Amino acid sequence: MQFAKAAPEVYKAMVALDAAARKDVDPKLAELVKTRASQLNHCAFCIDMHTKDARAAGESEDRLYLLNAWEEAVDLYTEKEQAALALTEAVTVLTDGFVPDEVYERAAKHFEERELAQLIALIFTINAWNRIGVTTRLAPGAYKPSGH
Repeated sequence: MQFAKAAPEVYKAMVALDAAARKDVDPKLAELVKTRASQLNHCAFCIDMHTKDARAAGESEDRLYLLNAWEEAVDLYTEKEQAALALTEAVTVLTDGFVPDEVYERAAKHFEERELAQLIALIFTINAWNRIGVTTRLAPGAYKPSGH
C-alpha cells in the first residue's frame, strides 16, 4: 500500500507532526532515537532511512553498529544519549504498561522540560511511523538522505 496516496490527510499530518517533534532536537540524537525505536519495532524501512540520515548528520559507524547493544557499549554514548535511549526503549516497548519512574527521572536530569517534551514527541512520532511502515510493508533500500 502507498499510505501517502491512500490517506493523504493523515500522511500530511504525520509529516507536520514529525517536523514539530524534531524541532530543536540535536539531529544526531534524533537519528539515534529514531533508529533505536525502529530496531525495537522491526521496521526495516525506518532502520534503513534513519541510519542513512544519521550518517548524513555525521554519526559514526561504530555508534550505529552498536546501537542495539548501547547498554553494553556505554563508552560510545554520552550520559544524555544513554538517558534518551533508555526513555526511547521504555516508551516504545511499554513492557509494564508504563515508563518506569527511574527511566523518566534519568531523562529529566539530562533534558530541560521543553527538551524532554520534544524528545517524548520524537519517540511517539517515530513509533507511529514504524507502525505505518511495518503494517504497509514498506521495503528498505531506496531511501536517499536529503542531507542535514
